[in-house]
Amino acid sequence: MATKTNILKKNLLQALEKSLGVVTTACKIVDCNRSTFYKYYNNDKEFRASVDELQNMTLDFVESQLHKQIKDGNTTATIFYLKTKGKKRGFVERQEIQMDGSIESKVIEWTPAKDK
Repeated sequence: MATKTNILKKNLLQALEKSLGVVTTACKIVDCNRSTFYKYYNNDKEFRASVDELQNMTLDFVESQLHKQIKDGNTTATIFYLKTKGKKRGFVERQEIQMDGSIESKVIEWTPAKDK
């Protein structure tokens, strides 16, 4: 039996797909508070799984659009891709340093110079 809650969840998922995963837009489409959306998301495993799958589909779509721009010779798109996906090959603007958490301490003794 379809309850109001289940109908709202279904409508939210459809609106989320239309809005390419933008929660605020989806909530406005179905006239629902964002807090209600997140209550469903945090408490309903099936709803969460559906939302997460929609987010992945949206990411796939956006990634395909980026690839189209690269194929069309868009230099900015190419640089962006290399900066994000080509880090292991040295395509970075800044060096990222990963700290291992160890601390080394040295005591340096200072003696003032003697006046001559």
